Amino acid sequence: MRRMSVAGSFYPQNRDDIIKYIEYFSTTYDENFTLPDIQSKAVIVPHAGYIYSGFTANVAYRILAKSPAKNFLVIGPSHRIGFHGISICSDSIYETPLGTINSNTYMLNRLKKQFNLKTLFTHQEHSTEVQFPFIKYYIKDANIIELIYSNIATDIISDIINVALEMEDWGVIISTDLSHFYDQTQAQILDKNCIEAIHNKEIYKLHEGCEACGILGVEGMLKSALKMKLTPTILNYRTSADSGGDTNRVVGYLSASFS
Repeated sequence: MRRMSVAGSFYPQNRDDIIKYIEYFSTTYDENFTLPDIQSKAVIVPHAGYIYSGFTANVAYRILAKSPAKNFLVIGPSHRIGFHGISICSDSIYETPLGTINSNTYMLNRLKKQFNLKTLFTHQEHSTEVQFPFIKYYIKDANIIELIYSNIATDIISDIINVALEMEDWGVIISTDLSHFYDQTQAQILDKNCIEAIHNKEIYKLHEGCEACGILGVEGMLKSALKMKLTPTILNYRTSADSGGDTNRVVGYLSASFS
């Protein structure tokens, strides 16, 4: 079992508290916005504590829940360990406060063989783990595979994404936050580069000021979007100041879908 490692810090350890968060996010969104009428099985989501980025992530999962996909690759950057390559989680069960999520043996073995992937360390990465309760809430019978990358060519990430998206019942969840610890004005300037790059599928724009911690995953997703002629939709953008109030040191959060 892939045990929870950031429950109680990045997200609540209690099932009911998570449900209250998600219901609050959805109610607040519906009071101010209209959920786009699109279907997508590929999304970009943030990975901070729910109090900061949960609202933004929740929009993407509401879109994802409408797709035919029941299996997902959850792809995120490593924050604790530097290495070359991609580590695949070989555990057969993922623990969440809402119940367990199963792995998919077929895809696990296929990715290991096709891309020579290995489990390089015990997976305790928050960029991927914070997605698990959202997945369990919105797609109760979902299966997932967790992939954590550090130093890796984005063509490899894109090739892995393509394997999933070419299958009708598979989707992809790309995890990233945007700029970190600038003041609100500077953060929005930097984050605009990320947003425009995703919206216009302009990979070069990622390298003109975007400071996303998961920039390699985003670039891999954009390469797949170009190849598969997917249309991006920016779902939500905000910074930690929207919930925390501090505009001096903020982190940027974005969610997007590809259809």
